Amino acid sequence: MSQVERLRGTAPGKRHNARTVAALTGNPGCTRRAVLDAAGVDKVRLAERIGFPGAFGQSRFALARGNAFEAMLKADDCALLRSTLGAYVGGYEDLGADEDDTLSARHTRTRALLRSGAEGLLDHPLLTLDVAGQTVFLEPDLIAYQNGSQLQVVEIKSFAIIDGQADGTAVSSAAVQAAVYVLALRRLLGDDRVSHEVVLVCPENFSMQPVAVVLDVRKQLSTLKRQLSRLASVSSLIESLPPTLSFDLAQPVADLVSSLDTLTARYAPECLSACEMSVFCRDEADGRTELLGRPVREALGGIETVGEVLALAAGTREPEPDQVEAATLLRAAQRLRDEAL
Repeated sequence: MSQVERLRGTAPGKRHNARTVAALTGNPGCTRRAVLDAAGVDKVRLAERIGFPGAFGQSRFALARGNAFEAMLKADDCALLRSTLGAYVGGYEDLGADEDDTLSARHTRTRALLRSGAEGLLDHPLLTLDVAGQTVFLEPDLIAYQNGSQLQVVEIKSFAIIDGQADGTAVSSAAVQAAVYVLALRRLLGDDRVSHEVVLVCPENFSMQPVAVVLDVRKQLSTLKRQLSRLASVSSLIESLPPTLSFDLAQPVADLVSSLDTLTARYAPECLSACEMSVFCRDEADGRTELLGRPVREALGGIETVGEVLALAAGTREPEPDQVEAATLLRAAQRLRDEAL
């Protein structure tokens, strides 16, 4: 049995999808997440087992709205979507129409159509991407195959673009997810065949009328490549872990928590919307500066706890050599606060 299998225990490996691959870019410095993801540990079940279940994800209302918006766009061979995109002509192929298709068969058909050089829209395509030794199947909303000389990913989202503006967090998340599809396409066909610009289709203002905007995902692609490379290198870290270390859910809770303690976490408030282990890590970080966010933690480099921060600000503790600059700023901030009050 390999170390990866020992880490996972008796549970089957948790397979990645586009959302989980995109989430890998959110906190690249977290060893705990990297090891759990590389080993295929089911983090949802692990968090529930130790008593810290996460509470994030889309609401039922958001899911229903998203499904209705996508169905409306794709009705009548994507008639409304075609008019929204404007420039796309050619055929329309729905690879998800045959429910008897296996994943490998649908991937083979996707690959053949993409390599054919035909022009049009490809619905329910199936791509693959290697993530820490696993082959992950990915299903983009649509691929506009052969838009001019390049393929282009079309991503459909249900959040609204109001007066030309959309929620920055939602757009950022959509861009990273689209970058996952672009990377999978490029590894299949080559960089020159796939555009770094993706088309995001969302409802406009407070209606269900669609509008299309173009996103440049080169930055997200670079981040994604780095994190996938890091996940591949995590295998060597996993092999160096103690052979008794395991996240088998059949173990007592105390043993699971002890195993988690051996992996360094890098908690930040943003983790609550992206990682299944975030509630546990937040509780673990109680009283530490990471609870205040990455900018604060980085500005207070070398000062680990909130208690230390307050003592340095009040002047009741002498700073270490690497804390002198931060301590000076803290005392100045404390003086200004005292004067204001």
